[in-house]
Amino acid sequence: MEIPNDIVLRPRFKFEIPRNNESVLNDFEQAKTTQSYFVINRIDDHVFIKFPKHKQHFWSPQLHLEINQVNTNSCLLYGLFGPNPTVWTLFMFLHFMVAGFFIAFGIWAYTNWALNTSYAIQLSLMLLMVVIWFVLYFGGRIGKDSSKNEMHELHNFMNSILKPKNH
Repeated sequence: MEIPNDIVLRPRFKFEIPRNNESVLNDFEQAKTTQSYFVINRIDDHVFIKFPKHKQHFWSPQLHLEINQVNTNSCLLYGLFGPNPTVWTLFMFLHFMVAGFFIAFGIWAYTNWALNTSYAIQLSLMLLMVVIWFVLYFGGRIGKDSSKNEMHELHNFMNSILKPKNH
């Protein structure tokens, strides 16, 4: 399975596994104790795989897996690559702040236009907000591209856990 390279900043994937979800979750629990390269956390049907703190950088990705039971013999795995939740929250906060300022400057420009006063400064500030939004977007794309190898490492590790085992 190939990791999609869409325009999205947080790639997602899903596929069906011909096994019970509890057995798949148990495989990740066992991997938690048998390997030391990744940090694995499980909460109910969710598994979080990330790099240890000393190997992380600002854009280090983590892989969030949700493993839902379809029936007794199969489960559906949903995967999501993303940065550390703190980084993602900061990133979204900045996007919403820029959008809020854009709207505020737009209201201010409209008010000045309605009062027949100069509104060039407000339009300039609105344009600045658009430029900042593009900088944030392309910064996110650069961050995603810089951590692509780490995403492949996480994906390959997940696949190694999901590989059918000969008992």
